[in-house]
Amino acid sequence: MGRALASALLAAGREVTVWNRTPGKAGGLGAREASSVEEAIEAGDLTVVCLLDDASVRETLAPVAPKLDGATLVNLTSGSARQARRLAGWLDGHGVRLLAGGIMAVPPTVGTDGAFILYSGARDLFDRVAPVLAPIGRPQWVGADPGFAALYDMAALSGMYGMSAGADHAVTMVHREGGDVEAFKREVLGPWMEQMLPFMVGGADMSESVPEEYNPAMQATGLENMLAASQEAGVPEDLAGHLRASLWRMRRAAA
Repeated sequence: MGRALASALLAAGREVTVWNRTPGKAGGLGAREASSVEEAIEAGDLTVVCLLDDASVRETLAPVAPKLDGATLVNLTSGSARQARRLAGWLDGHGVRLLAGGIMAVPPTVGTDGAFILYSGARDLFDRVAPVLAPIGRPQWVGADPGFAALYDMAALSGMYGMSAGADHAVTMVHREGGDVEAFKREVLGPWMEQMLPFMVGGADMSESVPEEYNPAMQATGLENMLAASQEAGVPEDLAGHLRASLWRMRRAAA
């Protein structure tokens, strides 16, 4: 992801200095490679951090924290809202202005029209930084709370993995019963999921209730049939977790 971000910025004519915990990974990128974190931060007036997790961000920044006073930092590392708020407080204590971010893209789509980046933190900071980072993805401010970008990122990823789990389960069922997986994906699963996606997102609800027109008792029976069909096909039970979660909700709504 770091390489994709740097490549998009370089393609837009930005001057980019990079640092990686494993030296040499910037080979062929065209960016200047710093030999240390401190050198990378001093190379410009805006620092973008994209590492494995919150712990790696703190581990990387802690040794240079006393020298960060006055710096502007954008953290695009995935993490929780609580971690983002704690990081913002810690950096504020060192005189650093933080804009927290969440990348709504995978590396091959960074810099394309479909990519967008969630940002949270001070609005004036976002307004100053957004034009600089726009080449990596459409900037979208989601609030002053530094935890909101991470919150929305994790929640959106949850939705994505839910769809991915359902798709994996679906093709496994077809494969186990000897069906044509590629034809199923192309002619049935893809068109069906595209048709239903607006309804799934629009009807998403945080309560345990279900609209009466959904007929939760009927839905529960349908889900029980799906689970039975999955078991008959020999699909591992762990792949059907999304069905059991939906069944739990329908049963509670029907009770």
